[in-house]
Amino acid sequence: MLGTSKAAVNMSFPVLRLLPGQVRSLVTSSKKPRDESLHRHHEAYGYFLPIQTRWQDNDQYGHVNNAVYYSYFDTIINHYLVRYCGLKTSLLMSPMVGFMVTNQCTYHTPVGFPQIPLAALAVEKVGRSSVGYRFALFPPKCTEEGSSVEHRDLGDGFFLDHAKLAQFDALACTTGSAVHVFVNPATNKPVELPDDFRKGLLKVMNHAAV
Repeated sequence: MLGTSKAAVNMSFPVLRLLPGQVRSLVTSSKKPRDESLHRHHEAYGYFLPIQTRWQDNDQYGHVNNAVYYSYFDTIINHYLVRYCGLKTSLLMSPMVGFMVTNQCTYHTPVGFPQIPLAALAVEKVGRSSVGYRFALFPPKCTEEGSSVEHRDLGDGFFLDHAKLAQFDALACTTGSAVHVFVNPATNKPVELPDDFRKGLLKVMNHAAV
């Protein structure tokens, strides 16, 4: 369960298979505390997507269960890949699928239903067939009006410097990272990322201070 102290949890997204032989250690203790603090700010990210929490997301402690955060980050990653990189989700149509080989979360402060936090995404590295991501979750500011989320925001998300960023806390409540390896769905062997796909990734690259 999510506590008040920071904790790293290793977990694969349930909708994606692990690529055999590609799983890496998720230990991040070598990172400097200063580096981690930099990832808690809006400026470290290029793309943002509001996330509607659900009643079932809460645990008996009254806030979102630690495992649920992975579904939020799975959502923003794949939302961006589908919406802005042209990823096809049908195995019958897609020349490649993404296998999640590494993911990690650090919890700073909790959120809970019915809040609408803001997920944030940056691309840290683009390889021949792999993509490294950095992500975060920002709570809405505690105001009488609350955050104003429109249907367009849920469908398109928005990018850095958007006015709506001011409606969310400046410090992330959760930060993390993940790595995709893209493979041929028929052979499960890594494939080179298409140029258009790569261009979409580069739009949100290098925002994170690494």
